[in-house]
Amino acid sequence: MMEINSNLVNTVLKETTKTISWRDIMMYATAINDPNPFYLDDEREGGIVSHPVFPVTLTLPLVENLHDNIGEEDQEKFPFEVLLTAVHYSEHIKLHRLIRPDDSLTLTGNVEAIIPHRAGTHVIIKFDGVDSNNQPVFTEYTGGMLRGVECLGGDQGTENIPHVPVSPFGEDFLWRKELKVSPLQAHIYDGCVGPTLPFHTSKEIAHQLGLPDILLQGLCTLAFAVSEIISEEFNGDPTHVSEVAGKFTSMIIPNSEIELRVNGKNMCGNSQEIFFEVYNQENRKAIREGYVKVI
Repeated sequence: MMEINSNLVNTVLKETTKTISWRDIMMYATAINDPNPFYLDDEREGGIVSHPVFPVTLTLPLVENLHDNIGEEDQEKFPFEVLLTAVHYSEHIKLHRLIRPDDSLTLTGNVEAIIPHRAGTHVIIKFDGVDSNNQPVFTEYTGGMLRGVECLGGDQGTENIPHVPVSPFGEDFLWRKELKVSPLQAHIYDGCVGPTLPFHTSKEIAHQLGLPDILLQGLCTLAFAVSEIISEEFNGDPTHVSEVAGKFTSMIIPNSEIELRVNGKNMCGNSQEIFFEVYNQENRKAIREGYVKVI
């Protein structure tokens, strides 16, 4: 059995800088089939802003190429073959504001927690994005599951991971909506956002890995859900979304129907919390513990 030691918590990723263009923001909206003018109409008063899930487009390439984005002295501690076992398992984005065209963002990353799990080892990386005035724009906690990899040393860093509220509403729901995933959706997301793992677009590679077919990107599914919630609950205005979270727990195959279920809403001070789940084509939960916070 492959192993990883939890003392790798606090491993630092290389700092990088990215300037966001209006095209980046529009192409992301295209990737998730969201025609919201907040993302596409650059003649809108105030201009366009990014979708709340957009920050993942900046950090995912750093995670998928983790071996190249840590110092040489740490590369041996993260064996390449161990990293190949990773699947995206958890996502939590805290938004200080939405990203705008011409933002120049400096991204810093850190291995924040390593936690034993029945399926392997849950590794959570924290990213901070700050603008050219050194003002925070977003903080992200993105988690990968190292499947079948034993965690040595016990959990470390869990106290650094912010709590995401769990729905108090059980299996109840306020409303639900069926969503059609087109046969081309995984390819559209890959083409508009940037290269993703090849099993999302190559049947041959998917089958070599023992998968039933190509799979829709979990982050695309998360964005679908957030878009529908913004449209239904906030008249299409994304500007007050301050947090998005969810866990990816089942596969979605393109050319299928999925269902978004909003379990309930809860007031928390001056903020509103919305809890949701997404069910796949087999009526299994593709996203659990979905969470949107609006201020």
